[in-house]
This record gives sequence, structure tokens and C-alpha cells, in this order.
Amino acid sequence: MLEFLTGSGLAAAAGMNAYIPLLIVGVANRFFPEALALPDGWAWISNGWVLGIVAVLLVVEVVADKIPAVDSINDVVQSIVRPTAGGLVFGSSSTSSTVAVTDPAAFFSSNQWVPIAVGAAIALAVHLGKTAIRPAANVATVGAAAPVLSTIEDVGAVGMSLLAIAAPLLVLLGLALLGLLAVSLLRNARKQRNADLRPATERRG
Repeated sequence: MLEFLTGSGLAAAAGMNAYIPLLIVGVANRFFPEALALPDGWAWISNGWVLGIVAVLLVVEVVADKIPAVDSINDVVQSIVRPTAGGLVFGSSSTSSTVAVTDPAAFFSSNQWVPIAVGAAIALAVHLGKTAIRPAANVATVGAAAPVLSTIEDVGAVGMSLLAIAAPLLVLLGLALLGLLAVSLLRNARKQRNADLRPATERRG
């Protein structure tokens, strides 16, 4: 149960930013194995070269996601990256998924692909929510919302990742708050956009 909650929290974080949970999982396994010890088949995530590449990609993502219009293009590219990252962090946080990496034949015959598929689905759901909110918010605020929402998402991804590792039972609360925040932001963005589309005479009246 705890492994499922940990994986769910990490996958949800990947839906907001693909590289933050990957980097946190890799760093935790490399320097703080008492907090998170990955199965042998997933140890590559904590490899120095992998961490370096992920860190560089994270910097690019953080910058690109805060620029209006560029953030929407970035979301299209991330439609593949974020679910993939979600599958990796979910799979790596589950000891039952070790065979998925070390033995490709057993991967399909023993349902070891399930954790990866679940993680990808969770990350994709969060990503789709993000891509629905961002364009509406950008239109409503003439792009001013992009850096603000991106920063909130980055902080949320860090918080969710740390929560998933340190206190997995609280992941359910985190996911609930994430859902409520997403619904609230989407509603406010749509209300603002609809208000901006109303004729000026109607707004004055």
C-alpha cells in the first residue's frame, strides 16, 4: 500500500514536471539510501551521468515553461516525456517492478509492466489537467499567468515528490488538494476569459 502511494505521488509530480521527481528519486537513492533504496534493476536512475542529464533538462524545462506561448509548445513535447517519467518513477519505487528492467521476458509474462503503466496513466492525467488550465489562464491574463502557474507547479512537484518519499500516507491529501486547485484555477480562468469576451458596453453596465 505504501509503495503504491509513493509511486502515485511521484507519478503525479511527474505530470507537473517530468524531471523533478526523477532527480529527487535519483539523488535520494544515491546519497540517502536509507530514505529511498531502489531495486538493483533501477539503480541506473541514480547514476551520476543520468542525474547530470536530468538536471540540465530540468533547467530547460523550468525556463521554457514560464514563457507564454513557449509553455504551450513545451506541453505538447512533454505529452510523451511526462507520462514516461511517471511510469519510471512509479516503477522504480515499487520493489515488484525490479524484473521489469532486469528480465524483459518476465516483464510481460508476470505483469511487471503494470506499475509502469499505472504511473504513466497518473502522470498523463495530471499533464492533461495542466495543459487544459494553462492556455485558458494565459488567454485570460494575456500571458501573465504562465510564470506564476509554472512556479506553483514546480513547487508542487517538489512537495509531492518529497511527500511521497517521506510521508506516503499524506499523498492522498496532496492529490485531493491538487485536484481541487486544478478545478478552481480552471473555473477562474474560464470566468475571466468569458468576462473579457463580453462587449465593453455590457461590462460597463
